[in-house]
Amino acid sequence: MNTRTAILLPLVLLVACGSNSSSLSADEQPATVRIGQKQDLAGLSTAHFAAGCFWCVEEVFESVKGVKEVVSGYSGGTESNPTYEAVSRGQTSHAEAVEVYYDPKVVSYATLLKVFFASQDPTTPDRQGPDAGTQYRSIAFFNTPERKAQIEAYIKQLNASGQYDRPIVTQVVPFEKFWPAEAYHQDFVKRNPDDRYVRGVSKPRFERFKAKMPEVLK
Repeated sequence: MNTRTAILLPLVLLVACGSNSSSLSADEQPATVRIGQKQDLAGLSTAHFAAGCFWCVEEVFESVKGVKEVVSGYSGGTESNPTYEAVSRGQTSHAEAVEVYYDPKVVSYATLLKVFFASQDPTTPDRQGPDAGTQYRSIAFFNTPERKAQIEAYIKQLNASGQYDRPIVTQVVPFEKFWPAEAYHQDFVKRNPDDRYVRGVSKPRFERFKAKMPEVLK
């Protein structure tokens, strides 16, 4: 991916999600990478979110009690079989997204919604941290009228709380289809702890989330 946005922090040049040199090339990728082993996920509920780089979002939801699996992928667009190359360059209408498999007996959708908003800045349109473009927009997907109302009510609550200086711009969109990302994107943060983007963006974002909601962590 070509770097669309870069920000300079003390001693560290942070680049956009996926544009750094330490990512594995196609022929270097592990032969077996876990991607939503659905045979082990029977009876679980699913939720779909987009909030910037899916490496970061996957890491956040993986840490939540009751979440059994998180898959990085693409959603919110109209193109079939999107690829990372096309999505990351802004050549599709999709956003980087995650599919969350969770046990509703352990964690509620309401809690996942709180995790979603607490782990991002939902007031920045088409942007999350150093990543800019519609592929990094914030989206809460719904699959029932009840869930749509729940999302909208929570956004209204957050806007009224005074927590943010600007209004929330998260899109509330009906879920249609989720396309899993390429194998090397799954569990990227865990498998690439020394990656420049992971060290400079993913890990600090994860630490900020943990400080906000320690009660939900595994």
